[in-house]
Amino acid sequence: MALSRIWSAFIIVAIVVAGIKCFFFGQSDIFNWMVVGKADDAANPLKMDGVIETCWTAVNICLKLIGIMALFMGFMSIAERAGGIRLLSRIISPFFSRLFPEIPKGHPATGHMVMNFSANLLGLDNAATPFGLKAMESLQELNKDKETASNAQIMFLCLHASGLTLIPVSIIAVRASLNAANPTDIFIPCMIGTFITTMAAMLIVSYKQKIRVFQPVIMAWVLGISAAIMMLVLYLNTLSADGLQSFSGILSNGLILLIFLLIILGAVYKKINVFEAFVEGARGGFETSVKIIPYLVGMLIAISLLRTSGTFELIISGFKYVFTALGTDTRFIDGIPTALIKPLSGSGARGMMINTMTTHGVDSFAGRLSATLQGSTDTTFYIIAVYYGAISVRNTRYSVGAMLLADLVGIIAGIFLAYFFFG
Repeated sequence: MALSRIWSAFIIVAIVVAGIKCFFFGQSDIFNWMVVGKADDAANPLKMDGVIETCWTAVNICLKLIGIMALFMGFMSIAERAGGIRLLSRIISPFFSRLFPEIPKGHPATGHMVMNFSANLLGLDNAATPFGLKAMESLQELNKDKETASNAQIMFLCLHASGLTLIPVSIIAVRASLNAANPTDIFIPCMIGTFITTMAAMLIVSYKQKIRVFQPVIMAWVLGISAAIMMLVLYLNTLSADGLQSFSGILSNGLILLIFLLIILGAVYKKINVFEAFVEGARGGFETSVKIIPYLVGMLIAISLLRTSGTFELIISGFKYVFTALGTDTRFIDGIPTALIKPLSGSGARGMMINTMTTHGVDSFAGRLSATLQGSTDTTFYIIAVYYGAISVRNTRYSVGAMLLADLVGIIAGIFLAYFFFG
């Protein structure tokens, strides 16, 4: 119900804002812009397409997802038959059994979630989505009310949406292409920012679900993972931009191939019909990809209307007016649009980040802040639409509120980190 109200509010607000612009400010072409759209305008990344183009975009996303989903879901099916997912579940169960008390020990959902978190950590978006959707399907098997999100699904999705990523390769690549003096100088702020967002998501949902976070087992796992990440961050910080991208490529792509190899070897050892298992899993990936099309179309249309109507620009202008009136340091406001758009549109946020860098300078405070914020949050509403749509959950309960609150913590942390590192 909450998501339904938010979606309705997006459409109503966008059309009302467009109507005011049309009838009171003489912008007579705004309705045509909202429906049909225009060519991509690099100077204004908030306006790229109308609802018709957005429908095509949503379907194209799902069509491209079919092949990726078929590939990874096929290998997941092999791993399940060979017992690999259950083995991974048993290894991580001491931690997950406390954070996800509703999941039985050794259940495959635990292994699927670990695979998703690992892929996210390495920035493997193509792999993270199939693993995440498989995790949601596994959790749905345990869900008594199939149309209402369970506690475990909410916890998983909020942690997933926090977007914990070790190496923000795409952001570093953009900065390098714009001739930044040191393209990797946003690496540590991004890493710390996304880690804070993840911890905030865990604490927020744990508080809501009355989970005691400060248990010895949970704290040991969190501190251990934090220490491992910090050591890797310290090593990666010694690498150049080219060295970092090379290391990232070897680590991420090499890990995918290693996983494939281990799955096949395990299946052969267990005498599994490998190809049959792959085809069965791939068929499920195809069905899931097609199933999410209506949900993705609906959410992207609402977001498109907000962008093309000028609602985003109005909100950003309001922020500038308020903080200027308060007499505070307003340097951060030029980098804020990226964070405001990120929960709604990944491509829009990326466009705004590039626009901020080209307008104010790639090495300016605003440019670095926008890069930090781009790496500290994730596309909340896209994730909600795809993941809940895949399992036909209609009542998302407090999922959206928890994710947005975690995003807000990430934005505030990103601003403080930018002032600390780039002053």
